[in-house]
Amino acid sequence: MSTASGLRRAKGAAALPRRAAVAEARATTRHAGRTFALACRLLPRAVRDDVYLLYLVFRTLDDLVDDGHPDAAERVEAVAAWAQRRPGEATHEVAVLDALAARHPLPRSALAEFCTGMRQDLARATFATEADVDEYCFRVAGTVGVVMTAVLGARDVGRAVPAAAALGMAMQRTNILRDIDEDAADGRLYIAQEAVNRHGPPHPGRRAALLREQIAYADELYDHGLAGVVELRRGGRAIAAAGAMYREILREIERGGYGPEPGRTVVPRTRKLAVGGRAAWRG
Repeated sequence: MSTASGLRRAKGAAALPRRAAVAEARATTRHAGRTFALACRLLPRAVRDDVYLLYLVFRTLDDLVDDGHPDAAERVEAVAAWAQRRPGEATHEVAVLDALAARHPLPRSALAEFCTGMRQDLARATFATEADVDEYCFRVAGTVGVVMTAVLGARDVGRAVPAAAALGMAMQRTNILRDIDEDAADGRLYIAQEAVNRHGPPHPGRRAALLREQIAYADELYDHGLAGVVELRRGGRAIAAAGAMYREILREIERGGYGPEPGRTVVPRTRKLAVGGRAAWRG
């Protein structure tokens, strides 16, 4: 994944004015997170721009790490320092988080965990067990759900936060299966070694059993995550739509025969809209 985010400027530069930052956040979401951008249209106006800004912070750090940008480690460390209330660089991401924290009770521990996940990516971590994969998925995606819940609000935090984490983890496991060949070309494998030992490497045409197992893990997380959407005070329809559209990638993998040929699984836009619309209506 790669985007040309406007936040990738000199790390000591002044923060963008809010209007410019929101415009950049919207553009990045449309370019880099097309499924999420569709769901964002259903968000209440009162929180929509803040959700875009939050997505921009997470996405920028993720892209910097994925692209091997020379400032990636420093930019991640700046956010980690902010999350732990330590002195650090006043990067654009930190400026955005400062502004968001003035309006919402952002859970800094979740942002610190996200930075730990980014460090795992920088170190090209491998995963021995499914528990290791779950821990990684929580760090890089479950935390996004946790922070998003703070922006959207929750009726029952004890139910909403674990569900939001599960939904983020489900989406990350979906990313892993969608991008399995792209990651392999980069020498990366996000599947647990214990699963590879059971089923063999995930080569095209020889990975049906492995993918069936991995899809089942993801579906369990989706069931948990989507059941908690009703606990959100705002934006529940948007989150339900986003989760359903992302989950449809798993169904597309199944329809395609579990990856008989190399390539990225893509859900047609018309089906994505239909699935998302039904989920939003039920939500």
